[in-house]
Amino acid sequence: MIGRLILEDGSVFYGKGFGYNSSVVGEVVFNTSMTGYQEILTDPSYYYQIVCMTYPMIGNYGVNDEDIESDSPKVSGFLVKEFSKTYSNYRANSSLDEYLKKHKIPALEGLDTRALTRKLRNFGSMLGIISFDSKKSNEELLKELKKSPSMKGLELASKVSTKTIKEFKPEGEKKYKVIAYDYGIKYNIIRHFNNRGVYVKLVPYDTPAEEVLKEESDGIFLSNGPGDPSVVKIGIENAKKIIGKKPVFGICLGHQIIGLALGAKTYKLKFGHRGGNQPIKDIENGNIIIAAENHGFAVMPDSLPKEVKKTHINLNDNTLEGIEWKEKMLLSVQFHPESSPGPNDANYLFDKFIEIMEKRSK
Repeated sequence: MIGRLILEDGSVFYGKGFGYNSSVVGEVVFNTSMTGYQEILTDPSYYYQIVCMTYPMIGNYGVNDEDIESDSPKVSGFLVKEFSKTYSNYRANSSLDEYLKKHKIPALEGLDTRALTRKLRNFGSMLGIISFDSKKSNEELLKELKKSPSMKGLELASKVSTKTIKEFKPEGEKKYKVIAYDYGIKYNIIRHFNNRGVYVKLVPYDTPAEEVLKEESDGIFLSNGPGDPSVVKIGIENAKKIIGKKPVFGICLGHQIIGLALGAKTYKLKFGHRGGNQPIKDIENGNIIIAAENHGFAVMPDSLPKEVKKTHINLNDNTLEGIEWKEKMLLSVQFHPESSPGPNDANYLFDKFIEIMEKRSK
C-alpha cells in the first residue's frame, strides 16, 4: 500500500507501507545508527516521534525478545529507505514487519530518506503525519497536522513512566540500593546497575521527594525520557529537594531536569543528537568517548551555577554533555553511558556513581 509522509512545511514524501496500516502524527527526527533498530524502536525517549533511519537497509536481522529497551515500541512511526523482508539471525523470532504490525506501528519504505534527512538538518526537526488514506488530499492531511502539538512545551514523561513501583535485584550480592525515577528508563540502564551489584527500585515519575528521601537507599537516579524537560515541573521540584541529600545520578532527560533544578535553562536543538556515533570529550582527562544519544533539548552551560563543574562536551557542536558537583554528590550526563557504540567508552560513569555512594556510606 502506498503511503505518505507530510511535514508541517507542506513537503510530501511517498513510500510503500509496511508494519501497521494507520495514520499517526509525531515529530520527525533522524537517527544515524547503522544497527540497533530494535533498541531505537523501544526506547521510550522516542515517544511521539517518527524516526527516519539514515542507514539504507533496515530489518535484515529481524527482531528478538532480548534486545529491547522497554516492554513495547514507543515510536509513533518508522521510516526507512529499504526494508528487508527476509532476515537472518539465530536469535531472531520474527520479522520487523510482523513486530510492527503486532504493536500497531506504521512504517514507510522507499521514500528518499537522504532528502528527508537533509531537510531536517537544514530546517530543523518538524511535525509530520503518516497516512495511507487515499481519499484525503495532502491539504486535508496538512490541516490535521497543524492541529497537533509541537514537541516544545510538551510533557511526555507521564506517558511512559511506570504506574507502579518495580524492583530489580542483582543476581549476586546486593552491594547498594538505588531508587530510580522513571521518566522513560531504558532496560540496559537497569542491567548496568544490577551487573554492579546495585538493587534498583523503580518509582513513578511523580513520586514525592519526601517519600524517596525517607526510604533507606544509597543513591537516587533520574532516568532518560521524552518531551520538553522544562515542563516536567514535578520532576524539577523533586530534584531540588533531593540534590545534596543523597548521591544523585542523571542521564539524558534526568540530566536536563537536574540542570533546571540547579537554576539553569534548557533549549531545543535544531535537529537534536540521535545515533550511535556522537563524539564526546571528557574535559578532565581529554579522552574522547563514542557515545549513543537521543535528545532534542540541551542545558545552557552559561546558565549553570558557577560551583557546577562542566565535565563533557559534544565535539560536533560544543553542546554541554555532562556536569558534576562533588560537594552535592551530583553527577549527570546528556549521552547514554549504558549504550555500547564505543563499545565500553562510557561505562565508567556507573562506576563513578558507585564510588560516590561508597564514599558517602563510609
